[in-house]
Amino acid sequence: MNLRIGSRGSQLALWQSNHIAALLRSHGHTVDIEIVKTTGDRLQEVTFAQVGSKGMFTKEIEEALAEGRVDLAVHSLKDLPTDLPAPFALAATPPRVDPRDVFVSVNFANLAALPQGARVGTSSQRRRAQLRALRPDIEAVEFRGNVDTRLRKLAEGQVDAILLAAAGLDRLEKTKWVRERLDPKDFCPAAGQGSLGIETRKDAAATMAALAFLDDPATRYAVTAERSALSALGGGCQVPIGIHCRAAAGSGEGECNEIFAVVAAPETGTAVRVYHRVPRGEVDPVALGQLVAKMLIEAGAGPLLDAANEVSR
Repeated sequence: MNLRIGSRGSQLALWQSNHIAALLRSHGHTVDIEIVKTTGDRLQEVTFAQVGSKGMFTKEIEEALAEGRVDLAVHSLKDLPTDLPAPFALAATPPRVDPRDVFVSVNFANLAALPQGARVGTSSQRRRAQLRALRPDIEAVEFRGNVDTRLRKLAEGQVDAILLAAAGLDRLEKTKWVRERLDPKDFCPAAGQGSLGIETRKDAAATMAALAFLDDPATRYAVTAERSALSALGGGCQVPIGIHCRAAAGSGEGECNEIFAVVAAPETGTAVRVYHRVPRGEVDPVALGQLVAKMLIEAGAGPLLDAANEVSR
C-alpha cells in the first residue's frame, strides 16, 4: 500500500515521521512524507498564549488529511487536541518513550542547584506553573523555537537553564546538557507526553488496518486516561494541567496503574495535586481519567482552571 504522511517540517517532527515511515516500510508499504507548515511553525516569535494553542500544530495537517493530500499524520500526542474533529481518528499510539520533563543546563547540576533569581526558559504554562511551585525565587522566561534554537540560546547564556520534554532530546540525541529527569510525582508531564499519535480519517479502513500493528495497548490505556482527564477539565496544551498515568512499580498487591495529576497557577505556583492507583484492568481508561478530573475539582482546582482559562481567552 502506498501511504503519504503529513508532517511538520521541524527536525523532531521529521524524525518522528521518518521513524513511523521506516516501520511501515518494514511491513511492505511504500511511504512518502509531505511537509505541511502549521500556524505554530509560522508564528515562532509569538507566545502560545497570544496565538491560542488549540490545534496550532495540527489544523493545517488535518486539512491535508480531509482533502486526501495525505493519508496519515504523525503528531507528538501532547500537541493533538483531546477532542478530534468528526472525520478523524487516533489510529495508533506506538510504544511510549520517556515521558518526563528534563532540566537542561550548561552550568547547574539540577533544579535545586540554581541560585536565587536564576532565569529558566520555557514556553509551557504547565512547566512555568510547576517551576513556580517548586522554586518561587526563579524567573521563568518565555522561550520558543525548535530544539536547536533553544539549546543555542541556552549556550549563549540567555538563560541559566531550560525545561524540555525528554522524548524530543532523546530522539534527536541532544542530551549533552540534560542534568535531571524530573519525576512525574513532583513535576507532572503533559497528557500524552512521550507518545506519538497517528491520526487518519475514520472512513479510511485500509489505512486504519495498515496502521494497526503500530498500536501499543499499554500506551493506549495510559494516554487515553490522561486525555480523558484533560478533556473533562476543559484543558488544552497551554492550560497548566499535568496528567501522567503509568504502571505502578512494586505494589505487592498485583499489577496496578497509577495516575498523577496537577493543576497549578503560573503566576503564583499555587498547585492542587492528586494521586490515584487502581488494579490493572479493573477500570476503563476513560472512566479513570474522568475520576481523576473529578478528584482535582473536589480538591479545589476549579478556581485555578477558571483563572487559567480567563487568561488564555
